[in-house]
Amino acid sequence: MEKNDTPPGEQQPVEEGKKILIVDDDVEIVDTIQTVLQANGYAVVFARDGTQGLVMVERERPDLVILDMMMPRRSGFLVLERLRRTRKDMIPVIMITANEGSRHKAYAEMLGVVDYLRKPFPMDRLLGAVARVLG
Repeated sequence: MEKNDTPPGEQQPVEEGKKILIVDDDVEIVDTIQTVLQANGYAVVFARDGTQGLVMVERERPDLVILDMMMPRRSGFLVLERLRRTRKDMIPVIMITANEGSRHKAYAEMLGVVDYLRKPFPMDRLLGAVARVLG
């Protein structure tokens, strides 16, 4: 069984460090981000689509969400809108996307994302954003 065939929330988390939820439907991106974050001491859980991501936010209580914009079932924007509408304690969100549109970036920022990264991005850029958010 590949490491990302494990049901969400059942990955082997790192004992120390902050918990990060990755919500993305691209297996390769999830694998890469998960590997890099775990190597840097973060506990990582993931969801394959926006609907599952919302469930994972409630179940796992992550310190940070890395959220893809374009996914099946529920887009990153719909997830972000729902989080903003239903949560008092706002979880920081870093949005990642292959979309080049500046309107999308502006809307994401209006919804309160702490960073917006266009794919492909260097992993040190993501790590820097994560470190800024989580201290």
